[in-house]
Amino acid sequence: MARTKAPDFEAQREQILDLAAAAFAASSYPSTSMADLAAACGTSKARLYHYYESKEAILFDLLDRYTRRLMLIVAEVEAEAGRRGSSEQETFASLIRAFLAEYETSQTRHVALVNDVKFLADEQRDQILKRERDVVAAFSRQLRRAYPERVNRDNQAALTMTVFGMINWTFTWLKPGGKLSYADFAEMVIDLLAGGLPGAPREAA
Repeated sequence: MARTKAPDFEAQREQILDLAAAAFAASSYPSTSMADLAAACGTSKARLYHYYESKEAILFDLLDRYTRRLMLIVAEVEAEAGRRGSSEQETFASLIRAFLAEYETSQTRHVALVNDVKFLADEQRDQILKRERDVVAAFSRQLRRAYPERVNRDNQAALTMTVFGMINWTFTWLKPGGKLSYADFAEMVIDLLAGGLPGAPREAA
């Protein structure tokens, strides 16, 4: 007979994923064992195996849920922009704000996405990478809609990755609670895209 799941089974899994992401970020995925994860979760290996069959299963579920969340953010921003009748530039600005708000609370999960996809089995890795590409493609489409006079087929990919380069590595230097908030940094990125570096001469209209 299959073991009955506790009412808080999913909540427990989410807590395990949070603690596992922190452990992977602190000492690297290869260096972290199931015993280490059990200790981080304040439980036994036997109990941890009740929730996940392996360390690899934990990593995949962590990245699967996180990339699904990023795709959901894109859909939510676009839906809200449609309801409000926002301009394309306003929609892209909202997308940047939403991504950075997520990054602020998901730093260790983002570290795992950047560093640990390569440790997944081939089929799982392909699934996560495809979803990453879908996120980038959606971001890229909205960037071109927001700035059609500056973004074209020739430079779209490079400019998309330039924007991602500004926001995707915040976990390495931008700390929650620091002098510069994630929300303020989002506005800096938005202003930079709209008008260039502060103090730079603007083109005549």
